[in-house]
Amino acid sequence: MAKKYKGPAIGIDLGTTYSCVAVWHGQNNRAEIIHNDQGNRTTPSFVAFTDSQRLIGDAAKNQAASNPANTIFDAKRLIGRKYSDPVIQNDIQLWPFKVVAGKDDKPEITVKYKGKEKCFCAEEISSMVLTKMREIAEKFLGSTVENAVVTVPAYFNDSQRKATKDAGAIAGLNVIRIINEPTAAALAYGLQKRANCVEERNIFIFDLGGGTFDVSVLTIKNNLFDVKATAGDTHLGGEDFDNRMVDHFVKEFKKKHNKDLSGNPRALRRLRSACERAKRTLSFDTEATIDIDALFEGIDFQSAITRAKFEQLNLDLFEKCIKTVESCLIDSQINKISVDDIVLVGGSSRIPKIQQLLQDFFMWKELCFSINPDEAVAYGAAVQASLLCEDKGSSLNLVLRDVTPLSLGKSIRGDAMSVVIPRNTSVPVKRTKVFVTTKDDKSFMSVKVYEGERLKASENNLLGKFNLSIPPAPRGDIPVKVCFCIDVDGILNVSANEETSGNEKDISITSEKGRLSTAEIERMIQEAENFKVEDMKFMKKVKAVNDLDDYLYNMRKVMKDDSVTSMLKPIDKMKINSAMMKGKQLIDSKQDQETFTFVDFQKELENIFESAMKKINRGYSDEESDSDS
Repeated sequence: MAKKYKGPAIGIDLGTTYSCVAVWHGQNNRAEIIHNDQGNRTTPSFVAFTDSQRLIGDAAKNQAASNPANTIFDAKRLIGRKYSDPVIQNDIQLWPFKVVAGKDDKPEITVKYKGKEKCFCAEEISSMVLTKMREIAEKFLGSTVENAVVTVPAYFNDSQRKATKDAGAIAGLNVIRIINEPTAAALAYGLQKRANCVEERNIFIFDLGGGTFDVSVLTIKNNLFDVKATAGDTHLGGEDFDNRMVDHFVKEFKKKHNKDLSGNPRALRRLRSACERAKRTLSFDTEATIDIDALFEGIDFQSAITRAKFEQLNLDLFEKCIKTVESCLIDSQINKISVDDIVLVGGSSRIPKIQQLLQDFFMWKELCFSINPDEAVAYGAAVQASLLCEDKGSSLNLVLRDVTPLSLGKSIRGDAMSVVIPRNTSVPVKRTKVFVTTKDDKSFMSVKVYEGERLKASENNLLGKFNLSIPPAPRGDIPVKVCFCIDVDGILNVSANEETSGNEKDISITSEKGRLSTAEIERMIQEAENFKVEDMKFMKKVKAVNDLDDYLYNMRKVMKDDSVTSMLKPIDKMKINSAMMKGKQLIDSKQDQETFTFVDFQKELENIFESAMKKINRGYSDEESDSDS
């Protein structure tokens, strides 16, 4: 049974551009979205530093244009990543604040605070936003808050999840659970529609926010929320659409006035704010105006953008969203005709072109607008928080089953990946697979744990490794049970057990050490498609090499039998030994050989060996004939 926590617990949607906090009201049987000190139900994920103070939320965003180099946003795009990550290198070109490489290639944000230069990591900036959300909740509740459920994009890897937990700890919060954003949104939607979910209902969650994009397919029946598949992009959202508009107007300004404002952070920040407003306007109007006084070198800038032009600038990104939708449905093995509800979450899901493409894909099925896309994730997080706490007034009784986003497995002979837990498997989960030794008289088995979608193990991400002692024996004679177990918090434990000796060893994958960067985790799924032909070619070669190795192994066993070798003619014995030596050399040089080389050589080897064995058999037959006569 899951541990229950004492005291109130809040749900926090820690967003790239805006954050939101909610708390479950047991007596009213609903979640309450808590407004901030400005009366807004969402708070900008901005932190600013001045000569005299630190600002968080609305106050930080409001002064961003006059203090761009010391106003931090997009910390979520930095968290849990390496400075050398290509995604970070891309973003650095767009940010007005300075990001440098810190210890262990960790990105650090450099600002001037009270006249001195100071460095912050992404966790610290995120913790400041979480602190603000905690203060908002405490003011509303009139009591101290320690426990919180924080949401993350479904495709956040363990490094990013742990970094988010660390940010909560810095903010003085006990993060009792990290849950996926689309799963939280599904909880919010499912609670409203539970009366309609007596029969099984397939829900598709489309979550497009300011900086991340997630989709999930869930099946809801009564109190069971079962995630079937998830997919997404942790670097796609409203800010990317803003960037396209900014780039468009920078070019227009240069064309009109022959001046390049791209190197001026203050001008870019003011232009970006205007573009964000224009994007929102285009969600309900067909044209938006840009009017900025003294944008650059005292020059006023007036322009307009139509909805059609905005859609043209971003069409490839919109279509990328639909490809992800299709991929998720394939993984879930649920046909789009069988989807009952399409739920829109995240501010960017309001864009008309995205809604039109989504409706076209689902053959004009009605989209669900019954929940607030800005607040649904925080609402669901508050539901999860209530389920984990001792709330006597709450009548909530739900079962939530989420999934693991990447396949987990062990490397086997030939550097092949043997998957133990496939991606999109419901967690918590425990799976066991039996492996055997591939060489005679080995005293240990090496267990290397990988995550990823490539068929070649070394091209996936190594999570950890250990050796298990085993009694020496011929290869294939010692079975070792390897067990992969993922708990509700996403912590992976791998154990190996050899029953005859009783030897057992395990490893717990809990830290971010060696974990993937976001660019790597996104690349894995993409490369699995792009390199599918290459991977299949590799697997054919592994099979051919292994088949040849097995055949040679059996030949050696036969050739060690004196009763057989004594019957062989010297020339046949010489041919077999020569062929076996050539086969070993071929296996040793396998990197330089094509698959057909091993297949053809095995056929040649079989002909030599079987021909010699037939001669022995004929010899026995001749002897029997002589004795009969």
